[in-house]
Amino acid sequence: MPPCPCGTRRTGSSLSTGNRADRDTLPELALEALRQLEWLRENGEREVPVGRAVARSAAPGPLAAPSRPSPRGGEGVPLGAPPPSPAKRGRVGEGAGPASPAYSLSGKGCGSPELLTLRGTLGECARCKLGATRTTLVFGVGNPSADLLFVGEGPGADEDQQGEPFVGKAGQLLTKMIEAMGFARGDVYIANVVKCRPPGNRNPEPDEIEACEPFLKAQIAAVKPKVIVALGKFAVATLLHDDSPIGKLRGLWRSYEGVKLMPTFHPAYLLRSPQEKAKAWEDLKLVMKEFGKVPPGR
Repeated sequence: MPPCPCGTRRTGSSLSTGNRADRDTLPELALEALRQLEWLRENGEREVPVGRAVARSAAPGPLAAPSRPSPRGGEGVPLGAPPPSPAKRGRVGEGAGPASPAYSLSGKGCGSPELLTLRGTLGECARCKLGATRTTLVFGVGNPSADLLFVGEGPGADEDQQGEPFVGKAGQLLTKMIEAMGFARGDVYIANVVKCRPPGNRNPEPDEIEACEPFLKAQIAAVKPKVIVALGKFAVATLLHDDSPIGKLRGLWRSYEGVKLMPTFHPAYLLRSPQEKAKAWEDLKLVMKEFGKVPPGR
């Protein structure tokens, strides 16, 4: 590859600079760029980062490293590399978008090697249009080997900000429900059908559910619960592929891949319709019976 006009050449994705004898003939702007590239090379960089300028206090000259815009304002892409391929939907391991940040076992919902691997595979997901409007991807939370797993619909505004499912008003009610059953919130695992907040808290759309469903199923397989409580029609329809009204399904044991599943009302619905709380409590008492727990006296 011939050297560029500023005296800088690129071999593969590495950075190298022209000989010093040529420098006196370069205009000041080119010299600034050259010094920038040399500073990157001396500090171990072998490709030009995208989406971030090098701090002026750390490198000579005011110029940021040459870059190409990234799809989500993000990570480094070698110069000359092809753009990321379009997001693919509905398959674990595809459509994660640009390079994902590192995750750890201490992250929310990532408390086992299986869940951590799944979280890394999900990445900063761009498999459906919700990836472009969310603030934070909400993976899950709780005991990674919980016997009891709750599945809701999707994050709301509070969850979108905090990165944890069920932390708003509906989440506070769910926590009370869990505690009334004789569990602590940290004893159970909580996940949602979709991992990103639908704009305006609208219902998740079929393509969004389709894109996220493999990850929910993989979460359930990683946790291996004894009982699943499906909260609301979207959780029930996704796991059972049954679009019957939740009022007809609730309180009746079903099975999800060999795991007992109890459909019941979503806490958000119970906040709007408090007269239905007694029915939800009857459903939860059936779950308690599975664990040998005795409902508290009124």
